[in-house]
Amino acid sequence: MFHRTKRLFLRPAWPEDWEAVLGGIADEDVVRNLARVPWPYGPEEARAFVSRGQDLGYPSFLLIRPEDGRAIGCAGLGDRDGDAELGYWIARPFWGLGYATEAGGGVLEIARLIGHRRLSAGHFLDNPASGRVLRKLGFVATGKVCPRFSCARGSEAVAAEYSIDLDAASVAPTQAAA
Repeated sequence: MFHRTKRLFLRPAWPEDWEAVLGGIADEDVVRNLARVPWPYGPEEARAFVSRGQDLGYPSFLLIRPEDGRAIGCAGLGDRDGDAELGYWIARPFWGLGYATEAGGGVLEIARLIGHRRLSAGHFLDNPASGRVLRKLGFVATGKVCPRFSCARGSEAVAAEYSIDLDAASVAPTQAAA
């Protein structure tokens, strides 16, 4: 499954992408904001990530800038206790440029196309930028703030939870491609 937004090409990660993934995520400040990614993150973890199978109900994508072919992060859906959850990370040099919001919007379009009606998402409270991204995408805070385990931190951290009703949400088109 592939998708195109205004500035990004979303595609599955391939085995030869392991170094690009490692180059973007092997940064403790990136990884500590994620729930499921360990720290330290090394070549073995990157190779395992790009070699895993793609779940068509919960796809994940490498985010590629078409102008230079550079991988700048990942975004996709995960299964969290039976609910579809949006997740993403952006390599530090690309923070603050709107890529997380753009990629998230692309994933929301895909989620709607493959039949998801509602998504959840969250962010650790010490990462308020991610909360801003979620709100720009149309996610609404559920009012639930609770501990969530962070593999990178090796402990729980307080996280705010959000949800979006895809039938009611208005997501701007991002020039879908196959």
